[in-house]
Amino acid sequence: MTSIRVGKRLIGADQLCFIAAEIGINHNGDLGLARRLIDAAADSGVDAVKFQNYRTEDFILDRSLTYEYISRGTPVVESQYEMFKRYELPTDALRGLREQCDRRGIVFFSTPTSEAGIADLVRVGAPLLKNGSDFLVHLPLIRAMARTGLPTVLSVGMATLAEIEEAVRVFREAEGTDLILLHCTSSYPAPAEDIHLRKIPVLAAAFGCPVGFSDHSRGIVAAVGAISLGACFIEKHFTLDRGLPGPDHRFSADPIELRALVEGIRTLERSLGSSAIGRTPSETIGRRVFRVSCIAARDLPAGAFLTEADVTIARPGTGLPPLERERIVGRRLGRNMPAGKPFEPEDLAW
Repeated sequence: MTSIRVGKRLIGADQLCFIAAEIGINHNGDLGLARRLIDAAADSGVDAVKFQNYRTEDFILDRSLTYEYISRGTPVVESQYEMFKRYELPTDALRGLREQCDRRGIVFFSTPTSEAGIADLVRVGAPLLKNGSDFLVHLPLIRAMARTGLPTVLSVGMATLAEIEEAVRVFREAEGTDLILLHCTSSYPAPAEDIHLRKIPVLAAAFGCPVGFSDHSRGIVAAVGAISLGACFIEKHFTLDRGLPGPDHRFSADPIELRALVEGIRTLERSLGSSAIGRTPSETIGRRVFRVSCIAARDLPAGAFLTEADVTIARPGTGLPPLERERIVGRRLGRNMPAGKPFEPEDLAW
């Protein structure tokens, strides 16, 4: 599996996990809030932020459709059209958001809902495209993403294996090469029992491309745990304040939690280390301090022939190992041995 370059970062199995803060619609239609979210995400140590540059009319024609969610602890039922329309990003704002990301040293990317939206992202220099789980079956859109030549992320929430296979086939037949799949549970928030992180290595084996995790659960446990199963891309919804009005704030990470997520992932990456069996550099001291060896059980004079009662097994581990005990019993001491001293080869008249 080859790594995929996005900006200055490589994404793949042998690379540090690429961590994206999903701002999505948590800017609440306020570009000032959007910019503050970029800064807070960058301060938290993420590699990227993601927006959604949809047009509501691309996916909602029936204005009687409603959506129910919890905002500020209160159930809300409202028109899907009106809700999404309220959170649309103006097309002319995309370049400024990308430029701010550039200044902060993080990647800007976004989820479009039409070929025009893809063209907008290409025009402002987005280095990465994202297709949401709801649009996984929109094959013409995936084909258009592939034809840009840009690395593309496909979230696979709600999908059957056959639907994922079809989406990947269409992407590759359109000469798309740099593909990342994100395991995802499209439930907001996603309950722990529905997350199924074990799908991550299955997807990687089935499709031969980098696989990550788009996390809609509360907390950081699932996202950090995904790293141990091979996830190389983590996407987490992000807000400045879970008390803000809107459908996604309550299950999003705030700046403190996002920082904890980044630190947790980086710590786990270091902890995974190598599969080679053997002591580590930090265990070298412990091996001497904690291990046991052959120790003089009492003061012993030079010339004495050792008996079993003369040799005990105790700390430290700097002497002859315990397996040598049977071999040194019956040997003659070459010099005086005080009680508690580890036996060494030069102590014995071999």
